[in-house]
Amino acid sequence: MKIPTKRIFNEIVELPEFKKDFKKLAKKFKTLPDDFEIFKNTQLKAFHKLKQDNRGNLPISNLGIDYPLIYKVVKFACRVLKGRGVKSGIRIIYAYYPDEDKIEFIEIYYKGEKENEDRERILRYYSKKAGSKEGKEGKYSKGRS
Repeated sequence: MKIPTKRIFNEIVELPEFKKDFKKLAKKFKTLPDDFEIFKNTQLKAFHKLKQDNRGNLPISNLGIDYPLIYKVVKFACRVLKGRGVKSGIRIIYAYYPDEDKIEFIEIYYKGEKENEDRERILRYYSKKAGSKEGKEGKYSKGRS
């Protein structure tokens, strides 16, 4: 069952490394593609549009990046992991550009295989651009959705 993503944000981008991570996890967790669409349609919308904080999207601090805003999703429901609810152990790292109303997915991983986000990856994509006009566009965002 394919769940369509409603147009909630101006743009949603998946970075190449995110796509690779996602494909690998989707082989292991068969419901992940549908669960991810549900997440985008509900939790991201509630947090960024309706300003409802369920403490599932946490800002990542100490990166030295002011813009975009970088978040870690710690509450993600994956149906294949029965009985765990939002404590599935799946983590999603993403950047939110409030001025452009844009989301860029950076990384997805399973906490059982990897303890923390790849801070080097985040810095590789965003540290050079922090605060600059070019930085607000995102390295892989032009012409993609």
